[in-house]
Amino acid sequence: MAVDFHSKALRISYTNRDVDPLWENLLLSHVDIAGKRVLDLGCGGGIYTKALAQMGAREIVGLDFSEEMLKTARRYCKNEANTSFIWGDAADTGLKDEQFDLILNRAVIHHLTDLPLLFEEMHRLLKPGGIAFIQDRTLEDCLLPGNKNHIRGYFFEAFPNLISFERDRRPLAKDVEQFLYTSGFSEVDSTIFWETRKHYNSVHCLEQDLKARTGRAILHELTNKEMEILVGYIKKQLVFLSESIHEKDRWTIWTARK
Repeated sequence: MAVDFHSKALRISYTNRDVDPLWENLLLSHVDIAGKRVLDLGCGGGIYTKALAQMGAREIVGLDFSEEMLKTARRYCKNEANTSFIWGDAADTGLKDEQFDLILNRAVIHHLTDLPLLFEEMHRLLKPGGIAFIQDRTLEDCLLPGNKNHIRGYFFEAFPNLISFERDRRPLAKDVEQFLYTSGFSEVDSTIFWETRKHYNSVHCLEQDLKARTGRAILHELTNKEMEILVGYIKKQLVFLSESIHEKDRWTIWTARK
């Protein structure tokens, strides 16, 4: 049962957490966003839109294809006067050419099938010298072994059939880089980044988050019974853990200059 991003039930699923300060530092190491105009392309619930606003961007436009997500994003960023939100298709926005200094595209490309079309659109929207900051997980990022920090790895240990699901939707790092070049970008670089996802005070808190499938689209591929099996498996791996859980996800980040 694929995740339905248009569902009212998912309004807060991709909002209820904070941005890792190390992520902000990484972004700022690539581009100074102070006074810049930014497009959050595939903004979801507005977590990163808000972070960009508070990092000093002059204006941030958040675009998403889900009206429900946009309702959440507008509410989440209601105190950020330099943010606005519009509905649209990431690969065919209808926006004017060359109007953004930075485009953030986080956790979007694994949902799309035509990456060259997306990257051509991003290239069109960026000003000369503008930066595309693209963040997603490759198959290699996802399939690392599970441990007390990398909880996602346990999903595939408990249900190996999910590997084929990920293989079908996760891009290869080298393909993303090649598509960026062929779309007109230059100075394409990539890096691996371990981003803090969430802190849990106990295994029980993690269990509740997993059962809610909070911000984890892949868990919507499991039935409720399978979710119980998965949670039981993860609790067994962490049975001797008495400390809080500091969950991280490994991401690949590509930066490309127009």
